[in-house]
Amino acid sequence: MSTDMSTVDRNPAEASGVRGRLRGHSELGVCVLLLAVGVLVLTDALSLPTDFTQRGPLGPKAVPVVVGTLLLLISALLARDVLRGGRGEAESGEDVDLSAPADWRTVLLLAGAFLLNAALIDVAGFPISSALMFWGAAYALGSRNPVRDPLVAATVSVVTWVAFNELLGVPLPGGPLMGVL
Repeated sequence: MSTDMSTVDRNPAEASGVRGRLRGHSELGVCVLLLAVGVLVLTDALSLPTDFTQRGPLGPKAVPVVVGTLLLLISALLARDVLRGGRGEAESGEDVDLSAPADWRTVLLLAGAFLLNAALIDVAGFPISSALMFWGAAYALGSRNPVRDPLVAATVSVVTWVAFNELLGVPLPGGPLMGVL
């Protein structure tokens, strides 16, 4: 008679404690994360200053309050589903080789591109820092075209900067290109 160790608790005292009750309910961690983000969004939204000259009836608090409230609602509904026995479907790997190890080089290159953007955005401005980020992300994901990649990255970052700065009225740092663009 063989015993499958995954179905038998190794420590009977541990099975009766909190860890035993939470075993198989790892999705509750996602609920806690959603709850924390929802509380953070609501706290931050409610502390936004409202100006009597705001445009329109909604003001700057409307969207963050809705998003924070929905995060709290989704957290509660997911927790209820998990505690009633609902389980997330395991990854079937239809387009992913689950036996392959993680590609940490790509992850670290992407993280480096994002961190470089965060470090340079105030110094070099949004168009330059974002172009470097887009180019770095394209390189990290396997694109190696030395002409197309920087051109596409520069075009996307400048178009994004113009869209936010000119069309939406959201000022992004222009850096040294401020007088040129």
